[in-house]
Amino acid sequence: MHEYMLIFRHENMAGKVSPEQIQQWMQQHTAWLSEVISQKRLVGGAGLMFENAKVVHFNKTVTDGAFGNTKETLTGYIIILAESIEAAAEYAKGSPILAGEGNTIEVRQLMKA
Repeated sequence: MHEYMLIFRHENMAGKVSPEQIQQWMQQHTAWLSEVISQKRLVGGAGLMFENAKVVHFNKTVTDGAFGNTKETLTGYIIILAESIEAAAEYAKGSPILAGEGNTIEVRQLMKA
């Protein structure tokens, strides 16, 4: 088994969806995550806050971020155990995050330290 990070990116929906819709999506995501946990595949993960984010640039300047006016927003990640990257991608396909047009999940294998 290898560890894979599933990185969740959402289309920027600021002001386009109701709090009720967001709550429904969170319930669907929680149900999917519970399934991953029950299969003993979850290693860890976290959602990412939008407030108080900063971006450090190559020239060491710091600007405010995450950027609410961008096309997509990095919203969180989980790390799962899977036999291969193809198997990890299959797990990602089950995420309700993909119900949103423009949303993506990037799947990357973690390097061993």
